[in-house]
Amino acid sequence: MIPIEKLLLQRGVKISDIAEIAFLLQAQYNPILTMDECIVSVRAVLSKREVQYALYTGIALDDLAERKLLPEPLQSIMEKDEPLFGVDETLALGITNVYGMIGLTSFGYLDKVKPGILQKLNNKANGIHVFLDDLVAGLAAAASARIAHGDAKANQYDLPDC
Repeated sequence: MIPIEKLLLQRGVKISDIAEIAFLLQAQYNPILTMDECIVSVRAVLSKREVQYALYTGIALDDLAERKLLPEPLQSIMEKDEPLFGVDETLALGITNVYGMIGLTSFGYLDKVKPGILQKLNNKANGIHVFLDDLVAGLAAAASARIAHGDAKANQYDLPDC
């Protein structure tokens, strides 16, 4: 287990939780997709250093907010999960873009619907996860996009001979 996986687990997020969301996004397009493939895809996204850095940053800010160690007004913004804050989504978009625009559209869907672990993280009774819920959505969206890009059944188009 890589260190970032341990950190996610400490915050209540298992790799299988993220893989379930990636599966939800891709199963209708890929009827032979397995959860194991989704887990591999999540781990592939997590292996990217820029993804790890985004996670370390967001999780640290959530942790500092839980311990009331952020300066004002950031502490209050985090405690209220201010809707216009947007920095949490901005950080997560760095993850979604690792595998192209499909990750961005999937992220928007996940941010609205909040399936699976995202609903639990968004529940303010379970701690401060202002960044983590969006980062996990970004991970799932990127893992889903990675699967879509690797689908052998996807249409391929060639340019006509000139």
